[in-house]
Amino acid sequence: MKQAIILLNMGGPNNLNEVELFLENMFNDPNILTMNSTLLRKFIARMITFMRTEASQEIYSQLGGKSPIVGHTQNLVAALQERFDEKKVLVDFVMRYTPPFAAEVIERLKEAEVEKIYLIPLYPQYSTTTTKSSLEDFEAQFHESGMDAVLVEIKHYYENRTLNKAIVKKISECVNKQESERFDLIFSAHGLPQKIVDSGDAYERQVRRHVGLIQKELQDQEIKFNAVHLAYQSKVGPMAWLKPSLDETLKVMLNKRVVICPVAFTIDNSETDFELGVEYKEIADALGFEAYRVSACLNDDPLFVDALCEIYEKMCE
Repeated sequence: MKQAIILLNMGGPNNLNEVELFLENMFNDPNILTMNSTLLRKFIARMITFMRTEASQEIYSQLGGKSPIVGHTQNLVAALQERFDEKKVLVDFVMRYTPPFAAEVIERLKEAEVEKIYLIPLYPQYSTTTTKSSLEDFEAQFHESGMDAVLVEIKHYYENRTLNKAIVKKISECVNKQESERFDLIFSAHGLPQKIVDSGDAYERQVRRHVGLIQKELQDQEIKFNAVHLAYQSKVGPMAWLKPSLDETLKVMLNKRVVICPVAFTIDNSETDFELGVEYKEIADALGFEAYRVSACLNDDPLFVDALCEIYEKMCE
């Protein structure tokens, strides 16, 4: 039986012309804008896209004219494919809001006569806004295609020990064990509107559990920080979002040496490279921070590849 591992993520513009498409698709997602009225959602999505396209294009211009997420994901797919015989297990990826979309990847799977598809969202913690959205999108396109195959999916995997070792490795590449006690560590997770969490979304609970597991891994490796915090980034609009925000956390910190770990992202993107790497650094600099460092996402790190292999093997049981 030929199998496929499909990695799922939100995506990002492959060029500046795709910025509008990215924003429009994202804000038309009913898991992002959760109002019941489709017409109202389309109207609001159009307004947000109109207002944010130019500013977003400027951000991506500073990142080389595109999001880094696709290139990193391609490298991850290549590294994961090396672990498998391509004739038996095919590895590919689907983006939610920009190419490659589910429909075109499913056509490739049909041509390859794949009989079993393992869907692994590149989000360690579950959220309706990410995991659910990506899985629903793939499933809808799959059923529309008429493809005859078995779908197997996983909704979260933040408990995976190898994953957490990979995260600690990235933190250690950012600050060595000898100097870590002079730094505070902030785990920065992408924020969510409080109303989504209040409606039952598991994301906040799982992020907190995940941070606890990473702290345990840090302790096991005898890596100590002055203090450890959890904060949320990327708030937009007037609604209440998860707290504390990253900027608020930076403002009240007494220690002016900090390492930021983007705990909710596995692949570097504009929110790590630009938002954390540039915008929040400007805030830290204005607050007089002596050191501000951001640990890289896992990308195609061999330990992350190991973790994905373990996740796949567990899904096969």
